[in-house]
Amino acid sequence: MNTSPIQPQPLNLATLNSQTLTNTAWFCIRTQSKREHIAAAWLNRQKGIEVYLPRIRFRRTLKRGPVWFTNALFPNYLFARFDLAKWVQEIDCAPAVHGIVRFGAHCPTIPDAVIESLRATIGPGQLHVINEPLHPGECVKLSGGVFHGLQAVVTRVMPGRDRVGVLLDFLGRQTKVELAGTAVIRIEDERWRALR
Repeated sequence: MNTSPIQPQPLNLATLNSQTLTNTAWFCIRTQSKREHIAAAWLNRQKGIEVYLPRIRFRRTLKRGPVWFTNALFPNYLFARFDLAKWVQEIDCAPAVHGIVRFGAHCPTIPDAVIESLRATIGPGQLHVINEPLHPGECVKLSGGVFHGLQAVVTRVMPGRDRVGVLLDFLGRQTKVELAGTAVIRIEDERWRALR
């Protein structure tokens, strides 16, 4: 059984749809793992190609405390707007790029409305920060320090002082503790581990 990954075949420009060849359109580009930003920067700066790489920024709890991570919203993919006939070979050979997403000789285009919808959802720029404020009653995980890894319930939020009051089970009894807001991570935020 052959388990090697499928390698993109070079495109024969004569077999491509003539409509695709004459119009500038959005295409999906597959990149190397964790190198989407490198491919996007190279295509934009070196070749002047319009690139859209939506990313998310979120906090995760580590033993040393909470750490911010930034990942591509679509790992290993980015969007670029270009003339396929003019740029196909250069893009396929670009640093950190595996190739243009294709099905046989067909490179599907992405409608402008889809890109605009993504931009509206992500917000200005290409980065969406996941940092909703905490509310009393939410379950959280403590990050860093002596309470690292313990779960607690938020009792009050003090945004002016960037502090959070929590109730946690410690040594068999419930204890109220006041911590820095950065030492508390919403348990649902742990779902972003899969994107790392």
